Amino acid sequence: MIRLFKHYVPNAVLLLGVLDIILLLVAGELGWVWRQHQLGLTPDPILSRAPQLAAFAVTLEIAMISIGVYGADSVQSIRHATARLIVSISLGVIFLSAIFFILQLDYWRSNLAYAMGAAITLLIFLRVLLGKTLGSQAFKRRIVVLGAGARAQRLKELAKTPGSAFVVVGYISMSDAHRVIPEAIARDAIYNLADHVVVLNASEVVLALEERRNALPLKDLLRIKTTGVHVNEISTFLERETGRVDLDSVNPSWLIFSDGFSSGRMFSSMFKRLFDLSASLLLIVLSLPLVLLGALAVKLDSKGPAFYRQRRVGLYGTGFDIIKLRSMRIDAEVAGQAVWAEKDDPRITRVGKIIRKLRIDELPQCWSVLKGEMSFVGPRPERPQFVEDLEQKLPYYAERHMVKPGITGWAQINYPYGASIEDSRQKLEYDLYYAKNYSPFLDILILLQTMRVVLFPEGAR
Repeated sequence: MIRLFKHYVPNAVLLLGVLDIILLLVAGELGWVWRQHQLGLTPDPILSRAPQLAAFAVTLEIAMISIGVYGADSVQSIRHATARLIVSISLGVIFLSAIFFILQLDYWRSNLAYAMGAAITLLIFLRVLLGKTLGSQAFKRRIVVLGAGARAQRLKELAKTPGSAFVVVGYISMSDAHRVIPEAIARDAIYNLADHVVVLNASEVVLALEERRNALPLKDLLRIKTTGVHVNEISTFLERETGRVDLDSVNPSWLIFSDGFSSGRMFSSMFKRLFDLSASLLLIVLSLPLVLLGALAVKLDSKGPAFYRQRRVGLYGTGFDIIKLRSMRIDAEVAGQAVWAEKDDPRITRVGKIIRKLRIDELPQCWSVLKGEMSFVGPRPERPQFVEDLEQKLPYYAERHMVKPGITGWAQINYPYGASIEDSRQKLEYDLYYAKNYSPFLDILILLQTMRVVLFPEGAR
């Protein structure tokens, strides 16, 4: 994997993205030349239209990232990739058409249809040509697992999941206790562990020991490290591979001494606040007609106010009120007692189902972003009653309040909507990853992929 601004990108995805950009430039040029020949004209040198070609490639690449073209499902499935490609390229071309119309670049707009067809054809052909190659072992890191217990079993199962970026080439059992991997080789049967790792052509050794106290083979690990093979413990490895902080394996010392939670990010915080201010102002203005229409629909559909305030827990555990369009009946909660939302919740009104699916009910929260109580990106703020309960049941839950809550977040784009303790645990793992690895790059990635969640809603309640 390649680490970009503290966020890991699989090698196969990075290669596919580079090839896509090259083909998008080719498609843009083909569309231009094709249209020129139709009009009986001789194309000018390619440098004369470099800005248009760059705009075409960059805009469509951003649209592809937003719609999830580089997700595990799309990389593994031609059918899934084709559907996402058609949607993303169509949206990108529509956006470009509007921009070129505003800039009065009439001649370029006439080429977009040809370039669009060429782009879809070339990108689908690339995926057919590569086939399963991107998911093959050629792009997967070879790892050796030091351990043969339940933790090693987790890595074995993770390696089998679609889109996995690694393959386990060997398990080494340090003792017979807790052993659940039958194919693991006993440490005593290996004369030189460093040589064994090199012979397996492994690029990484992962420590998955059930009991580390007085069990770490420090001499072996030092020799492995000096051969150029990376050595990682399971918590760090799982964070990188899953985009989550695994609560089953982490401990306070790992959170304290691992990379992340940096306080020296003044520039990033300034950038984040400046973006929140400008984007919230713009979105409030642009979405005002939609919010007013939504409010009118809510009033006509059911009794009660169109908007409602709800107490949430924000930065450093302080409370604040968010404003949302009402999507439930006014008697949804008896005596203000917080209740988890359910699938097909009967409390949701007819209009409420629509505005929840389209996320229109969230738009008034831009006012909280403008005031500085929330950010566009961050962990979703929870009700005080839920927070009090979750802090008792989930370790490190209070740490998610060390960053400002957001309208969208890393958990929202990676985990379907859930309303239970187990769902909260899964989302907490994503929230801790975001708090630990925050950067403007990660914020931009989340904002882009929020479009995928809106267009392809999964489990919205």
